[in-house]
Amino acid sequence: MSQGVKIEAHNGQLMVPVNPIIPFIEGDGIGPEIWQVAKKVFDVAILKAYHGQRQVVWQEVLAGEKAFKQTGNWLPEETLSVIKEHFVAIKGPLTTPIGGGFRSLNVTLRQTLDLYICYRPVRYFNGVPSPLRHPELTDMMIFRENTEDIYAGIEFAAGSSEVEQLISYLKTELSVDKIRFPSTSALGIKPVSKEGSERLIRSAIEHALKHQRKSVTLVHKGNIMKFTEGGFKQWGYELAEREFANQVFTWNTYDQLRKQHGKELADQAYQKAQVENKLIIKDRIADIFLQEILIHPAEYDVIATLNLNGDYISDALAAQVGGIGIAPGANLNGVTGHGIFEATHGTAPEFAGLNKLNPSSLLLSGALLFDYIGWHEVANLITKSIEHLIESKRVTVDFSSQMEGATELSCSDFGEELVKWIQLS
Repeated sequence: MSQGVKIEAHNGQLMVPVNPIIPFIEGDGIGPEIWQVAKKVFDVAILKAYHGQRQVVWQEVLAGEKAFKQTGNWLPEETLSVIKEHFVAIKGPLTTPIGGGFRSLNVTLRQTLDLYICYRPVRYFNGVPSPLRHPELTDMMIFRENTEDIYAGIEFAAGSSEVEQLISYLKTELSVDKIRFPSTSALGIKPVSKEGSERLIRSAIEHALKHQRKSVTLVHKGNIMKFTEGGFKQWGYELAEREFANQVFTWNTYDQLRKQHGKELADQAYQKAQVENKLIIKDRIADIFLQEILIHPAEYDVIATLNLNGDYISDALAAQVGGIGIAPGANLNGVTGHGIFEATHGTAPEFAGLNKLNPSSLLLSGALLFDYIGWHEVANLITKSIEHLIESKRVTVDFSSQMEGATELSCSDFGEELVKWIQLS
């Protein structure tokens, strides 16, 4: 079954053959060594799950330092074309070029392919070192908008002619007088659209309903940025009430009932919605939310938020359950079906070639990929094998240094232990 077949999609639904071609980018720094571990684990899990009846044909595409060395281009057009043509791909961490060119290869991939969802599930694996007393209460699915906000890259340097023109326009045409030091200010523009917000929030609500989660929380800073982040919140409530009216109950509805009919009736409506297992749509201001996830993590479930907030929240939540070394991530387009699954940590060049660091972020991102294409048995084997090694305290240095009585394994030895467990399971 060595000859691979392309995955296709119809109306965003993937049609996956038994031998799909899946492109991969091994990544920079520690990327090659964690990819070699991950690929072996993936292939063994597929063989175990399907007894040779299914197989992935891995196709390497170039990006980052390896691409630059071979082609003179950090992100060859061919790489984008191949990923777009095959719908799903997986990648290790990539270096951001210094100086001109791309601000970030990761951001460029997301924006070029319109992967507007950054999906980051966060859960606790028993035994993982955590700063929390009860890290097991943290179980959230983050939907971070991936293409707008300040990551759109509309930014101008202090003292540039563009800034001078923009400040002049703001002053003369829009009567803006709140730029405190105009002669030394750099300026950035933060686009947040109704369409971009709605498609992200729609995906979060659909995911929550499909997986029978209890709530979706819109995280924003709308108390300060009233038209961008405040718009995100308002558009989210309007979307929920318009498209999912019989399946959700929103805090917006609660506030309207309270104002019109009093708190008692609003409370009754909220309690009735809970009894009927309706999905609760609520919101939190971002800074308060970062406090709440430490104090009351069990109260939060699916999170929908903008790009910068999502960046902070993803890493903060990852720290609660063991760090980004064990945090999976996916970048998705819920309309076309395209997806890139990735290690969420950096390239760690100082550790490259030392065979030390944890490959679990890439492994668990692979589990997300296999769930995404419907190969749930493979995803389950990968996840269970990692759970087993952590519980048995046979781990890489990031965990062994914090666990009493742990056996420290190299990156490759960790992979070999995973393979053995999968083969014997």
